[in-house]
Amino acid sequence: MAYASYQQRRSQLEEYFDRTAVEAWACLTSTAPVSGIRATVRAGRDQMRNTLLDWLPADMSGLRLLDAGCGTGAFAVEAARRGAAVVAIDLSPTLVQLARDRVPTDLGAGQIDFCAGDMLDPALGQFDHVVGMDSMIHYRPADMLAVLATLASRTRRSLVFTFAPKNALLSTMITVGRLFPRKDRAPFIEPVGENTLQRLIQNHPEMGAWRSERSQRVSSSFYKSHALELVRA
Repeated sequence: MAYASYQQRRSQLEEYFDRTAVEAWACLTSTAPVSGIRATVRAGRDQMRNTLLDWLPADMSGLRLLDAGCGTGAFAVEAARRGAAVVAIDLSPTLVQLARDRVPTDLGAGQIDFCAGDMLDPALGQFDHVVGMDSMIHYRPADMLAVLATLASRTRRSLVFTFAPKNALLSTMITVGRLFPRKDRAPFIEPVGENTLQRLIQNHPEMGAWRSERSQRVSSSFYKSHALELVRA
């Protein structure tokens, strides 16, 4: 994998989520009151999380799962409740600590190992399932494919992730966002069409052992994301 552009964007994301946006992100992922716009984002994220959970086994006892870009830990908690041994990693140490603080006591037989760092760290080991909810949407398609290929090489069963679907409305929202002063901007989302992404996956030399299984778009006003499930052929 060519890491230069990936590492550059990764550094921007770490700066943004660990400093600029940490308070807003902590509020969004809580039950605290939020504005109407953020309420639609919260609802959309809840729907997407439930979609990805539906694609995983109901009983994950004895299975190892990587929550790649865990944020404040909501997905990791639900996977652990199904019995999974979850490694939950995020670039932001502040969000990871918040996730630790929010872990409930009723995880059952599951467990969560929270850590701050790079989801591509080979020291994380092998997994049965990998989930990347909204953690790859800021990477260009070429970098996203390189990330997927790296994760796939360490995954035994399924790789589930989301991407930003390319459409006119989202493109307009991104264009408007670029008008804000640089210090107020979130790292740009990189939309990609589903057909384009599917073709890139099929043609990638390291993804030949994988096939697309399920696909689902979630649209909740200001939250628009598309989920794709890859399984070993």
